[in-house]
Amino acid sequence: MLSKIPIDLEKAKKEDINKEILRAGIIAELDAINLYEQMAALTTDENIRKILLDIAKEEKTHVGEFQTMLLRLDKEQEKELEHGKEEVEEITGI
Repeated sequence: MLSKIPIDLEKAKKEDINKEILRAGIIAELDAINLYEQMAALTTDENIRKILLDIAKEEKTHVGEFQTMLLRLDKEQEKELEHGKEEVEEITGI
């Protein structure tokens, strides 16, 4: 993504704008996690690797923050997330 919002927020319905902003935030954080973890895997400098992985971990917290806010606004998302968990448990037995 690299600083480009993946949706035209100007075109989002007024009642959906906050949910779309939160989803864009989640996408940005996931993109950052992938970038930092990929760079950590490539570097030969252990100190740089540690810093990149630490920052990636912080980004995972940010995903959780955005997701928590999204689930407060979008009850269908909350319901389907739970449904997904149930399906995984049913398929894997875990």
